[in-house]
Amino acid sequence: MHVTYWLEHAWLETFVEPGVALDVVDGRITAVRKDVPAPPPGAVALRGLTLPGFANTHSHAFHRALRSTVQVGSGTFWTWREVMYGVASRLTPETYFDLARAVYAEMALAGVSAVGEFHYLHHAPGGTPYADPNAMGEALIAAAAEAGIRITLLDTAYLASGFGTPPNRQQQRFSDGTADAWAERASLLKDRDHARIGAAIHSVRAVPADQLATVAAWAQARVTPLHVHLSEQTAENDACLATHGCTPTRLLADHGVLGPRTTGVHNTHLTDEDIALLGGTSTGTCMCPTTERDLADGIGPATRLQKAGSTLSLGSDSHAVIDMLEEARAMELNERLRSRTRGHWTAASLLRAASADGHEALGWRDAGTIEAGALADLTTIALDSVRTAGPLPRLGGETAVFAASACDVRHTIVAGRHIVRDGTHTMIPDVPRAMAEAITAVYK
Repeated sequence: MHVTYWLEHAWLETFVEPGVALDVVDGRITAVRKDVPAPPPGAVALRGLTLPGFANTHSHAFHRALRSTVQVGSGTFWTWREVMYGVASRLTPETYFDLARAVYAEMALAGVSAVGEFHYLHHAPGGTPYADPNAMGEALIAAAAEAGIRITLLDTAYLASGFGTPPNRQQQRFSDGTADAWAERASLLKDRDHARIGAAIHSVRAVPADQLATVAAWAQARVTPLHVHLSEQTAENDACLATHGCTPTRLLADHGVLGPRTTGVHNTHLTDEDIALLGGTSTGTCMCPTTERDLADGIGPATRLQKAGSTLSLGSDSHAVIDMLEEARAMELNERLRSRTRGHWTAASLLRAASADGHEALGWRDAGTIEAGALADLTTIALDSVRTAGPLPRLGGETAVFAASACDVRHTIVAGRHIVRDGTHTMIPDVPRAMAEAITAVYK
């Protein structure tokens, strides 16, 4: 199938170009033509600023059902986690499909073309496998297809409650018992056009040290992404030091987990040696600023990690909000608060973290850029909203990062398909209603 898109303004890596025509064949960009002042005959016009589609590198879809419900009273990450367990205990493959379908549709409305789903809700309550042992993972893959976005299912090993402690009652449905059993089940999952299968280690507290290498070897053999929650909480660091005499980063390094296809999520409470290990092994970093501030986790050393050699990507994690522009903006603004200086990243760098580098962290290296040969993933931001009106179009990158929000996404195109048109999802016309019905069903 051939289609031509005409972009009123296009973000091409580091600058805004007016009047760009894209020829798309079978979901890929075949030509990028500049200096096209008006839409060619038959072209689909995208008015506003068009960016590469966003990659949401870290998601827990079921956490969306927690939005607003966990904002009453004081607490910590650990008290929030108990509420999260309650939601996890209620889900079935059917209700999870409905919820994830709505969540991924919300992502599409926010300009997301690919999501990394950090998936550990594997079994029925009590830990009994479903007849299809991957029923929950398949529900997520099907939900992404119906919402029109791509997914990397990061199937997650989650085997323990803490160092030397078996899973608690709520965590039993997360656990396969051993890393070998996890690998056997995960191997049944297969890639498809819109989905790729990756791996994840939930954390060093949830996968015993002697089983870390099994997960790493599974991912290495399949040349697939491997993600891990890393040093999100100081309590995890303290427990790891008490048990193993080293930091979580050193433990992962010693067991072969770090490397260029690995991404550490959060990477918040790190030592100088940790930062050097992550950068020296080209292990990526996924920052989730809106969740990290919502859970009072802290601010990770993103600038130091990047300078050390760790590529940055972004995720919405618990979905306190789903807005990749807010994630990009928050990473810079957090650093300004900490350092009391401005300008740690350019708009181009932040947009790359939200697009090309995020896609690469999810194994979609042919996405996240507007260039010939790339997947035709586009998100168009309105330049005439109350938030974005005023700046010159050449400042579009700065406008997108520092002024716009998910509300300003006008179009989302995934592999050449128009998923969001004029702010409306073309496959799920009433996403708010779908979300409300799905969350209501979870709490029944």
